[in-house]
Amino acid sequence: MHHRSRFRRRTALVAAAAAATVTAGALGVVTASAAAAGCRVDYRITNSWGGGFGADVTVTNLGDPVNGWALTWAYAAGQQVSQAWNATVTQSGTQVTARDVGYNAPIGTGGTANFGFNASWNDASNPVPASFALNGTTCTGGTAPTSTPPPTTTPPPTTTPPPITPTPTPTTPPAGAKQLEDLDRGVISVRSGSGNLVSWRLLGTETSGVSFNVYRGGTKVNATPISGATNYLDAGAAAGAAYTVRAVVNGAEQAASAPALQFGAGYLDVPIQPPAGGSTPSGEAYSYSANDASVGDLDGDGDYEIVLKWDPSNAKDNSQSGYTGNVYVDAYTLTGTRLWRIDLGRNIRAGAHYTQFQVYDYDGDGRAEVAMKTADGTRSGTGQVVGSSSADHRNSGGYVLAGPEYLTMFNGQTGAIASTVDYDPPRGTVSSWGDNYGNRVDRFLAGTAYLDGQRPSLIMARGYYTRAVIAAWDFRDGTLRKRWTFDSNASGNSAAAGQGNHQLSVADVDADGRQEIVYGAATIDDNGRLLYSTGNGHGDAMHVGDLDPTRAGLEVFKVDEDGSKPSSYFADARTGQIIWSTAASGDNGRGVSADIWAGSPGAESWSSASSGVANPRGQNVGRKPSSANFLAWWDGDPVRELLDGTKIDKYGTGGETRLLTGSSVASNNGTKSTPALSGDILGDWREEVVWRTSDSTALRIYSTPTPTSTRIYTLMHDPQYRAAIAWQNTAYNQPPHPGFFIGDGMGAPPVPNIYLR
Repeated sequence: MHHRSRFRRRTALVAAAAAATVTAGALGVVTASAAAAGCRVDYRITNSWGGGFGADVTVTNLGDPVNGWALTWAYAAGQQVSQAWNATVTQSGTQVTARDVGYNAPIGTGGTANFGFNASWNDASNPVPASFALNGTTCTGGTAPTSTPPPTTTPPPTTTPPPITPTPTPTTPPAGAKQLEDLDRGVISVRSGSGNLVSWRLLGTETSGVSFNVYRGGTKVNATPISGATNYLDAGAAAGAAYTVRAVVNGAEQAASAPALQFGAGYLDVPIQPPAGGSTPSGEAYSYSANDASVGDLDGDGDYEIVLKWDPSNAKDNSQSGYTGNVYVDAYTLTGTRLWRIDLGRNIRAGAHYTQFQVYDYDGDGRAEVAMKTADGTRSGTGQVVGSSSADHRNSGGYVLAGPEYLTMFNGQTGAIASTVDYDPPRGTVSSWGDNYGNRVDRFLAGTAYLDGQRPSLIMARGYYTRAVIAAWDFRDGTLRKRWTFDSNASGNSAAAGQGNHQLSVADVDADGRQEIVYGAATIDDNGRLLYSTGNGHGDAMHVGDLDPTRAGLEVFKVDEDGSKPSSYFADARTGQIIWSTAASGDNGRGVSADIWAGSPGAESWSSASSGVANPRGQNVGRKPSSANFLAWWDGDPVRELLDGTKIDKYGTGGETRLLTGSSVASNNGTKSTPALSGDILGDWREEVVWRTSDSTALRIYSTPTPTSTRIYTLMHDPQYRAAIAWQNTAYNQPPHPGFFIGDGMGAPPVPNIYLR
């Protein structure tokens, strides 16, 4: 079983020890030092705004164990603490005291306590405190304890956990193992009737022998270790009760998890900060609403941060002329601290087809990066400018058909530019993409794929109605380097022209350990060569997964736009061989494939053009669902539910049963009615749904209140599913599918060949 080498918390950034002076608007870290020994304090300003800042503090106890603590310091520039988490902070004049909040009171020798806060200041600078004292002892980052700490049978909640396996994460990964995230337990508590449903992650590196204990405060609530599904219904428990989870390995209880996030009303609100509106050169006013989101471990602490795109109210489809407001991309912790904001600038147009952003740990350092197309005037999260800050390449129709185009990899923790290269493919002659006014030339797709079978590569693409070009990039040692470029104009590739969708999928379709790019009706092999093309052309929706568990390998269900082609088809993902198809019927705009009904084995498939649902052999087996949009594993069984707009329904032969109606939330992307994000981002293997609140002041994360008896490791440790979460925001968003079958009658999930960073 894998374990984290240090306690990972959920509510603040991990601070590194380095001496620095912090000024307003800057990031910095300080290690306090003075006259005595026994503790160290790492104080970090995580973000700044006009008159305010957020800070993160890590206290390391180098002395004897303590069971209760108070950290004191003084401010010299009028700073005033306004809000804190993981500590109770009081202030009298310049003197500040932070006290533990119970669960983090014990700090063993070498152990840490972490907390964070927001504050204001009224000076030109924001200097770090000169010194700190822990329980009256000035912290110097000094030496060892004065006595041997007494033995404990149960490690305190915030100490470093003991090793579970003697082998650390390998420097050189095992053959064929894919790099994935070193996640923590992701514990959540969701109010369920008169009790609380506590759920947590089982990691993909853990064996079936791992069991768990659940603690409410300091009281264990389960009679025997939980060896089945990773959830526990604490019936009759008070709302707001605090929970932690401890793994049990070979009979030995391990260290406690971070405390559970509280979903008191069934959801968690993450506060977000809308950008100010503006007006276009033509005088049109616009405002902002939260749009698509993704997740990644930006700071390497084992939990996810959210990366969010802001779209202006005048965002345009490529077929529509007109100016748009700038596109912004933010990063937030789950407590709502904004880490950075990237302004893509006037030379990136706003709309579903322009900005596809990828969030992934591309260089394997344990912290996710953020990649997207940039242009002259793009401003990073630390204020760096790409290209010329004054250039304006917009034409009178609002299109950007001139000027340089770039691809930028941003540091996920700070938003700073890590590497910028020329975007591939360049636009060249606009009309060569199918029209002369800027519709087809600026159709972009993006994804992430394990092309070498071990480490992720960035996929950036352009075009699908006519010419299709896909570029694969590696980000290593701080630099973007081209792996390959596929161009349908190149010799031998013409069968891929016109075969792209409004989204792509990534999957190991030929079971060689390396992932392919399923671009729509054409699939590109991991080496950048055309694997096959069905020739059925462009479409608006596609699903790739183990849709028929009775056949070997994966399948593709795709709808088509060409009125002379089948309106939908079900194909072998390795060869493109059509297994069954439906009659032509014009532009078929929606389609879904998943096991939504236990009454028929395997996935059910349906589309806007179909009259019912088809089984994996193409036979009509029942009533067509009322929606053809997103999916979510929500209730207790492994059959998937229907997610559409701001609701979740369970399919039935006589009609749907409503399981969730989102409160005061809105879906995205017009008639597409998609969530900001849906995926297994917290708790057990079932999926959370993230919608923006109606006023775009928060992202509201919903999680199921229903217990399950199905035990599956976190889907984020399945490489196909994790890649799908990365590409979900691409153009016409589609739901994720894992690389194995989840549904009625499913077998044990395959053990993933992964290593964690």
